[in-house]
Parts: sequence; structure tokens; C-alpha cells
Amino acid sequence: MLQLLDQTRRTATYKFAVLLGLIDLCLEQSSAGGEVTAISTRDLAEKVLELYWPHTAAFAGNEGLIVLRQISGGNAEMLAAIGDFRRRHAADPSQPLSRARHRAPKEYERIVSFLQWKLIQMPLPKLQRIGNSDSRFLYDISWDDKVTRSEMQQAGFDNNIHLRPEVGTNLARLSGLLRPLIQRGWSTMVARLNPSATDEARLQEFLFGAARICLDPVRADLRELQNNRCFYCAERLDKVVDVDHFVPWARYPDNGIENLVATHSACNNAKSDFLAAGDHVQHWGERFAARNASLSSQLANIAARAAWDRRPQRTLNVARSIYLALPPDVQLWLRRKDFVPAAGERWAIRHALEAVP
Repeated sequence: MLQLLDQTRRTATYKFAVLLGLIDLCLEQSSAGGEVTAISTRDLAEKVLELYWPHTAAFAGNEGLIVLRQISGGNAEMLAAIGDFRRRHAADPSQPLSRARHRAPKEYERIVSFLQWKLIQMPLPKLQRIGNSDSRFLYDISWDDKVTRSEMQQAGFDNNIHLRPEVGTNLARLSGLLRPLIQRGWSTMVARLNPSATDEARLQEFLFGAARICLDPVRADLRELQNNRCFYCAERLDKVVDVDHFVPWARYPDNGIENLVATHSACNNAKSDFLAAGDHVQHWGERFAARNASLSSQLANIAARAAWDRRPQRTLNVARSIYLALPPDVQLWLRRKDFVPAAGERWAIRHALEAVP
């Protein structure tokens, strides 16, 4: 993987997007007792669209607003298509992709179809190429880089990315290590392609930071849903309310409504990018239909009113993938500066996550 990332730095960011997309899909599609063995290129196309969505907004660089270059040569068709879709349906850079998808569902389907074809044509056959040799240590596919679009559209075409044995499990298990490594390589390449834009730290925050999407459309509703109580400490909320990602953004970028909780600023800052302890996981698990149909329905209504993203099974699968594979000595955040080892929280976490079908 390190060899692959070193090679990728000299080409285009599409390969970074594919690697992060595969990791995210392994987290999303894993179950409590199974391994992901195949991923469809359609699912990967949607994930790549999600990853590039914030990147196609204008960046306030040293020389004014620019759309960052992400390819050193060749045709940036995928990025151009995403940027055009954004300009027509979500000109406000703080708007999530879900808004554009709700406004223009047919165009959304068209761009996903186009991205699927470009992924099949370009990065997927070449991603595992190190030097002049193919090292298929991640996946196998049924086509090569000479594939045509008409071949892809034939009824018998196998558009699945077949993961090698244990690759799905290991990508999910190592996601916390691989994600920052891939994101750092991605931002380093963008900095090299845009040398006069800004420093690399600002670029990385722009490309991958959680603050890019405005959470105001759901803030008041989440507060009401929680009876004006902080999700973590259960005390009354102040005038200023934070919205926290329960599964930390640094672990997996998920703005889905089930993953958002209203909190005190102090609790949010103390939790930061840590995983929460068993009591909090049990509380959070009540958001899913098998535990509390009323609460799940209210979250669905909030998402519908705000045209907000909601994929509860995906959110739950990601939580399972991360929490159920934790080493026993990992420290989980409880309150303020207090942490507890995962070993003592295993029963509560497993009960909270596995009890939901």
C-alpha cells in the first residue's frame, strides 16, 4: 500500500479517491458477522462523487477564488462534470450533496452513470500498477484498460470489484491509519499542482474538514428532538448549540442525520475526534428503528424537511465496523477529561450495536 501511495503522488488524485472510496464502502457494507467480498462500480461512483463534492467549490487562495487543479496531465472529465453539476444545483458551497440530489434526481443519476464509466475506463484497471507490473493485491476486475463503453453496457458485463481474501476486513480494520495517510498524500499532490494557492495545512482542511457543510438546517430540530438536553451529559443546552458527529468525522465522513447529535460546546470539544464510551453508544443505538421506532421516525422527518442525507443502515454498519474491531486497550471518551478502556465497554457496545438488525 505504501508503494502504491508513493506511485500515486505523481499521477492524479483519482487514485486517492478510489482508495478512500473502497475503504469507506468496506466500512459501510460490512455486517456484524460478515466480510465485504465485492463492491459494485456504481456504489464506488457514488462514493467518489461524495468525496469530490466539497473539492469542486471555489477555494479562497492567496490569489483569490480558484477551483483547485487535481490532475497533472490528461483530461479532468470527472472533476469537470461534478463541478458543472454543483454550479447548476448547489452554488452555495456550504450545501451538502443531498440537497442537489433531491433537487435534480435525474441529473444526479446521469452524473453517477458517467462517473461509473470513467472509473471503469481509467483508474480501476491501472490503480494496482506499480512501475510496469500489475500487483493485484487489493482486487480483481473482469476488464482491462482497453474496455469500451459499449462493452460496459452489455447485459453480461461484470461491473463488480472483487476484493482479494481478507482485503475488505483489513481495509475496514485499518481505516483509522490509512485514511489520514491517503488524505495527506492527496492534499500534498493538490498543493504541488496549485503552488501559489496556500499552505498545505489549509488545503487539507478545505479538502477534508468537517466544517465545510453548514449544519444549521438541522441544528434546531436536533435540539428539540433531544428535549433541549445535551446528548452526552444530559444537561440543558445553552443558547449556542454544537452539532457533533457521533462517529467522528476523522474516522469516517458521515453527515447523515443519525450520526448528528446536539451537544454543549464543552462536551463537543472534549470528545473531539475520540470514539465515545459504551453508555453513549447505547444511547445512540436507540436512534435506530428496532430500538425506538418513534425516534427513528422523527429523525426521518427532520431529514425530509431539510432535504438532508439519511442512510441509517450505512451509518450503523460503519459504527459496527469500527467499534466491534477495537483493540481492548483503546481509550474511549466518557466525559470531560475522563476515558475508559474499550475492554470494559465491550459488552455494552456489542449489545447496543448488534441488537439492531
